[in-house]
Amino acid sequence: MDDGAIDWRAAARAEAYAIPLERIDPVDSELFRKGAFEFYFERLRAEDPVHYSNSNPDGPYWSVTKYNDIVFVDTNHDLFSSEPAITYRDPADDFPLPMFIAMDPPRHQEQRLAVAPALAGPNLRELEPLIRSRVMAILEGLPRGETFDWVDRVSIELTSQMLATLFDFPFEDRRRLTHWSDVATAGDLERSYQQAELRECGAYFARLWNERVNAPPRGDLISMLAHSEATRHMTPEEFLGNTVLLIIGGNDTTRNSMTGGLLALNQNPREYDKLLADPGLVPNMVSEMIRWQTPLAYMRRIATQDVELGGKRIRKGDKVLIWYVSGNRDEEVIDRPNEFLIDRPRARQHLSYGFGIHRCVGSRLAEMQLRILWEEILSRFPKIEVVGEPVRVASSFANGYSHLPVRIPL
Repeated sequence: MDDGAIDWRAAARAEAYAIPLERIDPVDSELFRKGAFEFYFERLRAEDPVHYSNSNPDGPYWSVTKYNDIVFVDTNHDLFSSEPAITYRDPADDFPLPMFIAMDPPRHQEQRLAVAPALAGPNLRELEPLIRSRVMAILEGLPRGETFDWVDRVSIELTSQMLATLFDFPFEDRRRLTHWSDVATAGDLERSYQQAELRECGAYFARLWNERVNAPPRGDLISMLAHSEATRHMTPEEFLGNTVLLIIGGNDTTRNSMTGGLLALNQNPREYDKLLADPGLVPNMVSEMIRWQTPLAYMRRIATQDVELGGKRIRKGDKVLIWYVSGNRDEEVIDRPNEFLIDRPRARQHLSYGFGIHRCVGSRLAEMQLRILWEEILSRFPKIEVVGEPVRVASSFANGYSHLPVRIPL
């Protein structure tokens, strides 16, 4: 890490510790765009791990920042409801987006089970050769000795191709899936624009639904939703909500871990050398990359009754954000959490997938894509070098990147 990066980090950390505690507003997307969020969570874990924020114009909320407290909230769905949304802002009255991840039992399990087979073992085994062939084609098409954008050429391209396959979505339009995911998770968009873009998404997928519901069942996600008793009678709002959920789930976890993982290796050259010396570390490294990046920074809950947590009294109806991105750096649970270690013992101990009934349904697919990507990278490139500063997205929910300039040496 160069002196400029060290100076920037020192200044950002000093700023995080200088602000009055009551004014810390972790959901501020600017903290994520600047990459300064980690210092604010470091302070909250040490000084106020169950933190009440009342300075955001969209209203007050609690931030739960330590690993064990996050697990407690995530696994006690009777005390902390997922309805009506998983993000900080309340849905607009005229634009609700109900989705199974933002539902409580029994509707949650019923709708989740409609799509789970597409993301389970037998189907993944069938998908692996296809994923590998696409990874190989993408990597073989990359320039050598020239600077290019890793996010665009690799992370987005691979995930958009995978999403198009899972939805049986027109391949030539696959970048629209990335666009809709970005729109849904952006923290700095006007609601009117966001809603207009997502309505366009809904109209596009409604055409696919109408085709699939009148055809024999197939293995794609839209057909599964159309033919499952739990989902075939969804309202248009529910259909759009679940579609957006599946797009985000299939896009952000993998895409941002692909980018954040490459960046982490470049920032930690000893780990990159360790990987080059022992490619068998790839599966463990994938888990460490997902912990390190934490692609979805938090989930929101609503207290269903008065609850005491971390010495604080959370009242019924209070909004509670469980910050996976902070829990993944909790020094009391994870050894040396601020170090990126590709051979970390128990690397799968991370919080990035959540816990309990809402644990990420596509986690195995995400890990498989990342594993295949790095297996194929190591088989053909001596190294991929980051040659400029990454550009982060302005979102406190989707913790990711819009650009990463890289070069493959000749």
